[in-house]
Amino acid sequence: MSFPGYFSYFCSCLYYKKTIYYFTSLKNNIIKFLLQPYPFYYEGKSLKILIVLFFLMTFLFNYAFEPFNVEYSEHKMNYFWVSMIHSLTPAIVLYLLSIVGKVFRLEDRWNVGKEAILIFFFFLIVGLIQFLIRDIIYDNANNWSWDYLFEEIRNTFLVGLLFITILIPINFARLNTKNTNSANTLNNNIKNNPHVIKRANNNIKINDLELDINQFMFAKSEGNYLEIYLYKRNPNKVLIRTTLKNVETLLKTYPNIIKTHRSYLVNYNYIEKINGNAQGYQLHINKYIVPVSRNMITNFNLSMKRL
Repeated sequence: MSFPGYFSYFCSCLYYKKTIYYFTSLKNNIIKFLLQPYPFYYEGKSLKILIVLFFLMTFLFNYAFEPFNVEYSEHKMNYFWVSMIHSLTPAIVLYLLSIVGKVFRLEDRWNVGKEAILIFFFFLIVGLIQFLIRDIIYDNANNWSWDYLFEEIRNTFLVGLLFITILIPINFARLNTKNTNSANTLNNNIKNNPHVIKRANNNIKINDLELDINQFMFAKSEGNYLEIYLYKRNPNKVLIRTTLKNVETLLKTYPNIIKTHRSYLVNYNYIEKINGNAQGYQLHINKYIVPVSRNMITNFNLSMKRL
């Protein structure tokens, strides 16, 4: 092979390696982003706000802009009510999906990737329902055709993705920056954290367990049982049959015992570091990581200031 041939071969190999490196790096960045913690909005007050906002945004978008071709002659009712029905459908589906999330307690393991998967199935289900209710809205002999099935699903994805591709990255960046900055501020307050609580009697009786508060790091709810993690004890984890609420009541006179999550109770004195993310905080306690849920951040911040 001549020199130009060798040079051309070398350049092509170099280009190939750079291309592989670029796509590998892109894939790793995408995976890293998808695995980032993301707030779970599908329960409680957050769910109600989300349903109302989604309904209003969908209704105003459909009614005011008429984004797709509208055949008024086929409508069995005023376009206002057509838009109302189209907007109520996703709100109802969103509520039903929230029940699934509540049953499987997905909040602790929620991330950007799971949010994207949920949204995909949400749009798919909404599109299918919009197709199934066509006979209620439209006077058209072809309501049950494959073309209209594809059209309803396509239109649902087009409208939904318009909102989602804008709102999710903005919301993620906003929450991540806010919680990271707040966590960095709180870290200044936990330096040289004392483990010892100065009281005459720091022993609490929980069922058959004699608990020394100075050894208590945190408790984690597991169904009808509670895992209590102790400092420098063997074993350092004790499983007892009780609820988190019962232990929280027993320890309410200790201001350093803070509820950070519906499943966690934490001894402030053992917090070594706080990291922030879009979902809330992560507390580093000994070798463990304990979450502070988004709903608990305000109370946690107030407790930290008092302490």
